[in-house]
Amino acid sequence: MPGSITSGPGINEETELKKNIVFSIVLAVLIVPVSLFAGGRSARDKLYIYNWSYYTPESVIEKFENEYGVRVIYDEFASNEEMYAKLMSGGSGYDIVFPSGDFVGIMKKDMLERINKSLIPNLKNIDPAVLQKATYDPNMEYSVPYYWGAAGIAVNTAKVPNYEKDWSIFGRSDLRGRMTMLDDLREVLGNALWHLGFSVNSTSPEEVKAAKDLINSEWKPNLTKFDSESFGKSYANGDFWVVHAFAEVVYEEIADDEELMKDTVFFIPRRNGPAYIDNMCILKKGKNKELAHKFINFIHRPEIYAEFCDDFGLPSTVNIPARQYKQGPSWYQIEDLADRELPVDLGSAMALYTDAWFNSIRAGN
Repeated sequence: MPGSITSGPGINEETELKKNIVFSIVLAVLIVPVSLFAGGRSARDKLYIYNWSYYTPESVIEKFENEYGVRVIYDEFASNEEMYAKLMSGGSGYDIVFPSGDFVGIMKKDMLERINKSLIPNLKNIDPAVLQKATYDPNMEYSVPYYWGAAGIAVNTAKVPNYEKDWSIFGRSDLRGRMTMLDDLREVLGNALWHLGFSVNSTSPEEVKAAKDLINSEWKPNLTKFDSESFGKSYANGDFWVVHAFAEVVYEEIADDEELMKDTVFFIPRRNGPAYIDNMCILKKGKNKELAHKFINFIHRPEIYAEFCDDFGLPSTVNIPARQYKQGPSWYQIEDLADRELPVDLGSAMALYTDAWFNSIRAGN
């Protein structure tokens, strides 16, 4: 769900990224999904997808399976770092993966199959404005935009009736122990940088340090944890009242709770911060590339894309015709994303962020 980029990293950046990320999630990385060894159909009749949690409705998967007479095996990740580290450590067998833009830039040289556009006629439905932002792959050579969005903040107004629509909410000591932020270095550091008036892509050691100090001194003391996996469930059961969140995750968890739905406000802070473009990419090592192309084309059917957006309460940010098919409300509007900044590949400067995150903000956690 977070990210975007201009070009792939150099060897030093990739080494640094691997060094700082792989060891932080080594247990998750080393587990090869049991589903990859599922029996039954032949490989040609199966599509292995590795996607974010809460990101493709089961109804859409079922329609694809029924139409093409195939089976979809669907595994989930909670962060780009987790996804990348698993693939780098031998977690193979997937056909399609959903990285954010900055990781497309990292992965496209060695890991991603070139897109055969002739097999995806529904590319015509993608908003050109989104492709202009997708500087990491503007011609869709290795990736097809899935969703353009931004993380925001969900607030239980029954518990927190008065609040500012700003990242400063995490500095409120009266809410200590009732708040979480995403376990995502570019998201959290990016929001701190924006809050201080800097770019989410700053390469200034002084600015990154100022963001780190803000998080450590004002935000982190009030947080229960950094959490990208269970924040939706914890918000739904009342453990937390304010969560840095992806709207679709919160929506999915509280959709059947009318009272909490009524009391929940989700907003994207006015002072901006990082946005993301998540993408559908076909892995070079995938065994069913033709079916992978069919899936991407299926997703960008207007009625299917609208179903995806309605299921999670999202605006149709990427697919223009789907906007006419949408029926339900959205947690935010496309206009809320207009001035937000996409994280880009920082090259060797990424070490500033990984050092601040792993050796300070997340140290000991």
